[in-house]
Amino acid sequence: MLDRPDLLERLSQIVGPKHVLTGTDAEPFSRDWSGHYRWSPRAVVRPADAAEVSEVLKLANAERCPVVPMSGNTSVSGGTTAEGAIVLSLVRMNRIRKIDPQTQIAVVEAGVILSNLHDAADAEEMIFPLTFGARGSALIGGCLSTNAGGSNVLRYGNTRDLCLGLEVVLPDGRIMDLMSELHKNNTGLDLRHLMIGAEGTLGIITAAVLKLHPKPKAVATAMIAPRDLNVALELLNRLNDATGRGVDAFEYMPRSHIDGHLALSSSAREPFEDRHEVNVLLEVSSTRPVDARTDTDGATALTLLLETELSQLLETGDIADAIIARSESQRREMWERREAAAEVAYTREPRVDSDIALPLDKVAGFFDAAMDRLRSLDPGVSNISVTHLGDGNIHYCVYPSRDDERLKDDIREAVEQIVSDRGGSFSAEHGIGIHKLPTMKRRKDEVALDVMRAIKDAIDPNGILNPGKVFPARD
Repeated sequence: MLDRPDLLERLSQIVGPKHVLTGTDAEPFSRDWSGHYRWSPRAVVRPADAAEVSEVLKLANAERCPVVPMSGNTSVSGGTTAEGAIVLSLVRMNRIRKIDPQTQIAVVEAGVILSNLHDAADAEEMIFPLTFGARGSALIGGCLSTNAGGSNVLRYGNTRDLCLGLEVVLPDGRIMDLMSELHKNNTGLDLRHLMIGAEGTLGIITAAVLKLHPKPKAVATAMIAPRDLNVALELLNRLNDATGRGVDAFEYMPRSHIDGHLALSSSAREPFEDRHEVNVLLEVSSTRPVDARTDTDGATALTLLLETELSQLLETGDIADAIIARSESQRREMWERREAAAEVAYTREPRVDSDIALPLDKVAGFFDAAMDRLRSLDPGVSNISVTHLGDGNIHYCVYPSRDDERLKDDIREAVEQIVSDRGGSFSAEHGIGIHKLPTMKRRKDEVALDVMRAIKDAIDPNGILNPGKVFPARD
C-alpha cells in the first residue's frame, strides 16, 4: 500500500519531503545493532514533534499501514523489525526542554540521546542515573519503551522508576497528555506504566518527565575477586551497610568474559596480577560533603572507607584480590571492561543469547545447573556471561558446538526451564521484540497473555503499531 505515490506524498506534506526516506536513504534504518535482524521498510518518516507524529498515525491508521517506532535502534531482540512498514524515527525530537535542580526533574523529548541528558544534568550538578554501554546512541523513547535497566538498577531502579510523566501518541493519532510532575497521582489506572515497557505496541512516546538525582560528591570504584559467587551477595550486603546503602553497581564478570574482552581489544588488560574466576566491578557513591573530604594523598573519605572494608575482606579471605581506581582513567578502564559485554558476546557464532532474571539467592546456583544441563545436550557447548549481581539480571550467552537450529531450540528451552524452576524471568531488560515471542508463548501465564492481547486490541484495533512484537499470536 505504501507503494502508492499519493501516500508517500501525503507523508511528505506532514513532515517535509527531506524527512521521508526511501531506497538507499533508508538503509541505516534497515537493520538492528547486531546485524542479526534485517528488513526493507517502505519508508522512513522523521517527524519533528508530537503533532506531526499524530498526523502520520492518523494517516497510517486510516490506510491500515503498519508503523514501527525507532529510537536509537540498539535493541537486540528484533523490536524494530519493520518489513514493508513505515519506520517512524524519533531522531529529530531531541530537545531537552527543562532541567530543574530544585524539583529534580528533567522534561525531555523522546529523541534525546541518553548521554546528552547525562551531560545536561551534570551541568546542573545532577544526574540521570540510567546508564549502560549504548548510552551514546540509545534514545530516551527507546529506554522507556523497553523499560531499560543498566548498571545502576541496584540503587536507582529501572527506567520505569525514573519516570513521572509521559506524552504518548495513540494509534489513532490522539495525543495523550500524562506529563505530570507529581510524585503522587492516584487518579485511576496508571497509563504511564502501561506505556513503559510496551515496546511501541500501544502508543508512541514523544516526551517524558524524568527524575533526576543529586550528583555524587564522591565516587569510589574497585575491582574485587570474591572467594566464590556464593559469598558475593554477602559482600554486597556488607558493603551497602558500611556505605549507608551507597552501592551503585555490583557487576559480576566470570573468567570467560575477561578472556573474551582480552581477545577483543588490544588495549585490554587483566583486572588483577593473578587470574581469578570471579571478578566483580564495584562502585559506591555519596552525596555527603564529609565523604568527599580528601587526605594528603588526595583520596576521598569514601575511598578510604572502601579501602578499609576491602582490607578486612582480604584478611578474612572473603575476597582474594582488590584494586581501587585512583584516577578517572583507571575508573573508565574498569567500566570499559564491563560495558564491552555486548561486543564480547557477539564475536562468536553460533550463539544462543538470553537476558534472564533470578532471585538474588538463586544466581550462584544457576551457572552450574545450566552447564550440567547444557552439556547433556551438547558436550562441546561453552558460554559467556555478565551479571548485574545486585538485581539478579544475567546476560547469558551459550555457544553450541554446531550450528543446528534444533539444538539451539533445545538450549533455549533448557535455560528457560532452569530459570523457571528457580522462580526467575526469561526477560529482564532487553524486551521481547520478536526474539522472545516463542518463549512468551511457552512460558507466560496464558491468562496474562489474554489480558495483554485484549489491551492491544482495545487501544490498537487495526493492529498498526509495531505489529508482530511482544504478543505471541493466538493459537
